[in-house]
Amino acid sequence: MIDKEIIRSQISNVLVDATISELPNHYKGKVRDNYVLSDGRMIIVATDRQSAFDRNMAAVPFKGQVLTQTARFWFGATSDICANHVIEYPDPNVLVCKNLDMLPIEMIVRDYMTGSTNTSIWPKYREGERKMYGFTFPDGLVKNQKLSETILTPTTKAAQGKHDEPVTPAEVVKHGLLKQELWDELAQVSLDLFARGRELAAKRGLILVDTKFEFGLDENGDVCLADEILTPDSSRYWLQESYADRMAAQENPVGLDKEFLRLWINERCDPYKDVIPEIPEDTLVEFAGRYVQLFEMVTGQEFVTDVSDTTVLERIRANLDKYF
Repeated sequence: MIDKEIIRSQISNVLVDATISELPNHYKGKVRDNYVLSDGRMIIVATDRQSAFDRNMAAVPFKGQVLTQTARFWFGATSDICANHVIEYPDPNVLVCKNLDMLPIEMIVRDYMTGSTNTSIWPKYREGERKMYGFTFPDGLVKNQKLSETILTPTTKAAQGKHDEPVTPAEVVKHGLLKQELWDELAQVSLDLFARGRELAAKRGLILVDTKFEFGLDENGDVCLADEILTPDSSRYWLQESYADRMAAQENPVGLDKEFLRLWINERCDPYKDVIPEIPEDTLVEFAGRYVQLFEMVTGQEFVTDVSDTTVLERIRANLDKYF
């Protein structure tokens, strides 16, 4: 497990801006900077920017590396279920991939009654909603309780700065977002991917709570898994050994994911209305440590850090010079 003082030493050496002027067609997302090469390949640089509630909050040491390397593990572990967009990894923070025709739906798979954002099922359920995403939930459920079945709760993909919107499977087809056959394929693939993730996570002492998948179509029109997969940004993970005791005590499970920061913010303000307070250094160090712990538990690998005097961006530029 990484020493917290190592994380603290890198609190200023974080990758916030991944602008590389020699690379073409730059597009900056919430967390990733993207470039589209003339041959159609994409370069995706995972930064250390931390987004939550559709806002960028701070920068977290090693976060971009954790996201890229965790996704790398899962892309490899699920390639027999669905093809993915991976071509190569020239740097710990960087993925070179196919440039897909992205589909307009995010496939959210859930096993638990939880969440803190406005598209999550727990806040809606707590306020009295019982019909969500085409499902009817019974009365009497409590936060963080396991659902009776794994469910799909898709959302539309919003432009940057906008909010994703809940949608039912029937509405996806009715509104022409996807044809029925394609929806059916994505639904089955998403459930199969989640089942694989849940199984492997359980072997490592983790509960895979929920996750988001994104898909696109490749040059042949075939479905391809894209973006990220089963990372602590796109998924919730809880420690298995303490889950039952925490539930009995009516406490949140110990999580190794972005929910840690969401809960910290929710305790201090309404993130959709209020000014979000500055996040203390100790909180960011704890957050980074949880991300690294998640990587090591999921992959069984030691997290290899670069704490040289070279900045993250300088290292990335050097590893990408063949693309200039």
